[in-house]
Amino acid sequence: VQLQASGGGTVQAGGSLRLSCAASGLTFSRFGMGWFRQGPGKEREFVAAISWSGDTNYADSVKGRFSISRHNLKNMLYLQMDSLKPEDAAVYHCAASPNMAADSAAKAYTYWGQGTLVTVSS
Repeated sequence: VQLQASGGGTVQAGGSLRLSCAASGLTFSRFGMGWFRQGPGKEREFVAAISWSGDTNYADSVKGRFSISRHNLKNMLYLQMDSLKPEDAAVYHCAASPNMAADSAAKAYTYWGQGTLVTVSS
């Protein structure tokens, strides 16, 4: 199984980025998918998740600003990030859960991608 995250970069506060995660080696439509992030000096934290059928779940800190989506035919996961804040800066990882749900717990996820770096300048 491979999860390849991309789309990170440097953006000014208030700007937008769209992260992508390409999945291979698994039956993508039968997995719940999530985004987690780890900022400098911080622990990994949940960002957003989407179930196999499209139900979504967001951390309170990103609700109304981030949107998670998936394209099951393309084996792709996305995270649209708007109104970015300096505290959103982190390495963002995509992950796959066999639970098929939009789970916020990292322990529910079996497969993890290598991450993509998001930097937000103030």
